[in-house]
Amino acid sequence: MADRQVGLTKLLNSWHKMGMTLLRLKFVFLVLCLAPAMAALATEMKLAKPRPPGTSGLTIPRFVSLASGTVHMRAGPGVRYPITWIYKRLGTPLMVMAEHEFWRKVRDAEGTEGWMHRSLLSGLRTALLRGTVADLHHLPDMKTPVILQAEPGVIGKLLKCRKFWCQMELGDTRAWIRRSAIFGALATEQF
Repeated sequence: MADRQVGLTKLLNSWHKMGMTLLRLKFVFLVLCLAPAMAALATEMKLAKPRPPGTSGLTIPRFVSLASGTVHMRAGPGVRYPITWIYKRLGTPLMVMAEHEFWRKVRDAEGTEGWMHRSLLSGLRTALLRGTVADLHHLPDMKTPVILQAEPGVIGKLLKCRKFWCQMELGDTRAWIRRSAIFGALATEQF
């Protein structure tokens, strides 16, 4: 009986060794089969441009407006940077020049640049009239009647821009103004 147990133990050990060898072969086979797919995936991941956290993926430059009545502009992208300017006018249009995580580098109508947290900015499009007293027309054409005149510094909701004209809403009046008379739309932007 002892010989039988020894023989059975040897048989089981050899089966175990064969099973382990088969498992190793299956693993090697899987690795060899998956290697090209894994290499392609790794290459694809290297080619994809990673976005740092907080990057919006929106075009730069673009226009936004202040979402709060009091907003601090900072010297850099973070609260550890000093406040360089305080804005106190809800809806002021700003041009986004760069992004860093949750911070946006912005420029105002006078050319002042600094950083603001994205939570203080809105996607609502506004425009600021600049230059001299501006004529706003019924249609996007100088020959149409002037329905409103506005002074520099007036801020209104920007509704759309076509070629050289933009439609604004000032109070309850909608009118068209020359794009060159406002800060709030890029030179070639159509929307």
